[in-house]
Amino acid sequence: MAVTRPSAESAPVPTTEDPYALPVTAVTCMEDRAQIERTGLVQLVAGVGRLRIGPVTPLTVDRSLRAEFPAGDGPPGTGFSEPASDTPRMTGARVLDARVVRMYTPTPPGEPGRDASGLRREVHALEREIEDARQLRQRLDNSLAVIGQAKADLYRDIVQGAGAGDADPERWTDRLERIEQAAEPRIEEADRLRRRVHDLEEELLEARQALTAVESEPQQLTAFVDLVIEAERAGPAELRVTNLVPCALWRPAYRATLAADRRSVLLETDAFVWQDTGEDWSGVRLSLSTARPTLAASPPALTEDVLTLRERSSEERRTVEVDLREEEIRTVGGESAAETVGAAALPGLQDGGAVRVLTAPRPVDIPSDRRPHRVPLSSFSAPCQVENMCVPELSPLVAATARFANSAGHVLLAGPVELVRGGGFVGRGELAFAGLGEEVRLAFGSEDTFRVVRHLEESRETAGLAGINQRTVITRRLRLFVSRLDAPEPGGEVELVIRERVPVSEVSAVEVRVRTESSVPAPDEVDADGMVRYRLRLGPGERREIGLVYDLTASSGVTGL
Repeated sequence: MAVTRPSAESAPVPTTEDPYALPVTAVTCMEDRAQIERTGLVQLVAGVGRLRIGPVTPLTVDRSLRAEFPAGDGPPGTGFSEPASDTPRMTGARVLDARVVRMYTPTPPGEPGRDASGLRREVHALEREIEDARQLRQRLDNSLAVIGQAKADLYRDIVQGAGAGDADPERWTDRLERIEQAAEPRIEEADRLRRRVHDLEEELLEARQALTAVESEPQQLTAFVDLVIEAERAGPAELRVTNLVPCALWRPAYRATLAADRRSVLLETDAFVWQDTGEDWSGVRLSLSTARPTLAASPPALTEDVLTLRERSSEERRTVEVDLREEEIRTVGGESAAETVGAAALPGLQDGGAVRVLTAPRPVDIPSDRRPHRVPLSSFSAPCQVENMCVPELSPLVAATARFANSAGHVLLAGPVELVRGGGFVGRGELAFAGLGEEVRLAFGSEDTFRVVRHLEESRETAGLAGINQRTVITRRLRLFVSRLDAPEPGGEVELVIRERVPVSEVSAVEVRVRTESSVPAPDEVDADGMVRYRLRLGPGERREIGLVYDLTASSGVTGL
């Protein structure tokens, strides 16, 4: 915001004695910071005046500070909506300057203030009691040191007198008894104080831990917002102040509940919000954004890429080098695979490459306590199709997978999801990014009544004439043993979907062919990405065997297989 600073030759600027405590009314929480908005009524004076707003958090980012009057209260073109009809309107008022003023006020020693909590007063009382006990113990130690010196002098007198033949046993005995009588109560008192200090230190440690858990130390650094405002006439007006603050972030979280009849899924969208900005957010309008304001907007620096050209050798012309690689086929929200992979590589929120904004349906309270606070955002129930699916190459377990459309009215950001099935918590999974109306897949735990065992065999042979049409044929035979372990009692059959994969060739010198005539049973589906699907219907106690055979045929010039 461009502001005009008053010149030094202008008239003195009137100031206000007490600052205006504008409450935080709206917060837009981003990936690693938040934009807070304060709105309230201020009293303006005619002409140029100064207002102090606060206290505010010392973490306020100075360059993000913006203060203005809503539409109708300031110059045109601010872009804000019209205020409510009962809001005072002040025409001709504008903000000339806005800055953050920070002050250091150390906590005064002595007794805690009048507003101190009972726990803080207890900590202070324990500290004072420990200090008094330590001072008393120090005095007792000094007294015992004097008594010990007297006893040492008496022993020296006894040694010297006995050596000189001037023995006085009665006097020595009397003095030794008096020394012992003086030392005994002090030793007992010192031991009692030592135990007392130990107990007080343990109580103080517990009290400090409790104080740290429920309260934060009083801020020694405070901040205010000083505004220079020019108004045509005096009167009340509504003022809006916005700024960025660090130490605030949010992450999405979900809870999916599969109905007992397995025909619908209830998906609840929540947000976990953390903040340690130094001030509590009470009854604020909360918006959650995936924007990253700290990322640089400039293009990356270009580096030189040197290309060289050379003639291929005769051996290189005759051979084709190939290798196998793993590739994940992903399509998210209709965006390109490059954008999807780039978004997934970034830390934090995965928004599919576009800024998304979610809004809490009602005002929320987020205290500044460094703890996660769960904020409900939305929920919807959608019909689903549940299938028992197994991918033996990855896991022998059969999972109940539900497929349903995203009808939340907004995109579903990638995040953890709690899975509930049959009225109980069955685990925690990961929800991938899903656009509006896009299909969502969630696995609600494993079906322990199924067992799948996988065996893979590979053979290699050479066919054709050398130098003419010689080729290498790699044959892979996959055997799957599927069992349903229910007791052989009358009951309906259950459908099981098994997914396997075969390589996909990208060069003409290598051919991949599924031998459906040798595969028993024949696959139900083989798509262009090499995914092979089988649909089996198993009754209680039934066992099946699946045999999948496919060939990789490579010409004689292919290396790397």
